[in-house]
Amino acid sequence: MSETYKKVYFVTGGGTGGHIYPAMAVADALSEENKVYYVGNKRNMEHSLALQKGYKFLHVGVSGMPRKLNPKFFYWGIKLVRAILYSVAYIKKYKPTAVFATGGYVSAPMIFACIITKTPYMMHDCDAMPGLVTRRLCKRARFVSLAFERAKRYIPSKHVLVTGNPIRKEFHNLTKEQAKANMGLKDKITLTVMGGSQGAKAINNTAVEVLKEFVQEHKIQVVFQTGKRNYDEIIEKLKLFYPNWEKEGGLVVKPYFDDMVSVLKSSDIVVSRAGSLSLSEICASGIAPILVPYPYAAANHQRINAKCVQQMGACVYVEEKDFEPNKLREIILGFLNNPIRIDYLKQNTSYLAKFDATEKIVEALKSI
Repeated sequence: MSETYKKVYFVTGGGTGGHIYPAMAVADALSEENKVYYVGNKRNMEHSLALQKGYKFLHVGVSGMPRKLNPKFFYWGIKLVRAILYSVAYIKKYKPTAVFATGGYVSAPMIFACIITKTPYMMHDCDAMPGLVTRRLCKRARFVSLAFERAKRYIPSKHVLVTGNPIRKEFHNLTKEQAKANMGLKDKITLTVMGGSQGAKAINNTAVEVLKEFVQEHKIQVVFQTGKRNYDEIIEKLKLFYPNWEKEGGLVVKPYFDDMVSVLKSSDIVVSRAGSLSLSEICASGIAPILVPYPYAAANHQRINAKCVQQMGACVYVEEKDFEPNKLREIILGFLNNPIRIDYLKQNTSYLAKFDATEKIVEALKSI
């Protein structure tokens, strides 16, 4: 298509992977025939990801809203107003056909700017309990797409689409065999332990005590993402609980894996938090999840996400306070003694995967 006839779209969402990766998936699909600008905060990881993909990046200097009425709150208000004014200027300069926003504080200034300039916008929320920005600003959206059916009860907009979360193309294309080869893993049961890019201390501390047993006695291979903050501490604990882990093999430990597609697609079982991005990618990978929701997540959204997945028969749910070495051992041994249980969960997570979410969202955007 000639550059002259391309439509212009803004895509915005940032701060966490749960906001960024769905936005990037939609941006990638839109950019096949249109001009896409990514709107975010240059201090967040959406900046580097957008530049890697070749998108022009439009900076809005906004941060999360303070929960207390103090001087920081008033300073934040000034920054928000400035970010809205910048967003209005971007709209007037580039004249987007529509804006796609994945919620969170990063997208708020652009949505306010859309309301001010009467620019059409579409919102997407990844959680079973929609975030504050989505709940407050969805009324004037042309469409609101949701990951969970349950979230509809909180959205007053008539134009609601339950699409699931947009998934990166790599999850469609990579086979389990290719993923294992990418990871240098053998063809046997693989357990992945992860707590997000920052790690989860409770998950790490429980897992590290039983990894030796899993690898040596039960012949499971383990991929362990500790998070950057916890890596050194976990390595020291591994020296205590599993001194020969590096020599024996069967355990891969890193603070963070850049290729999470290969990590998940090579796995059979995963221990994970219950953030929306993690759940979507687990389902897209068709693996058996043990979900340990972060108990202090905003609006309790991780617990609600995990409960929704549990109700659909697609996970083992464990509260963080109950997630001890004996509990993890009990669950894993239950899987090994009854492999049909693994297959059952894999089947159910695969059923929950929405590989056409991006297509449905792009179709709605193009109809505006």
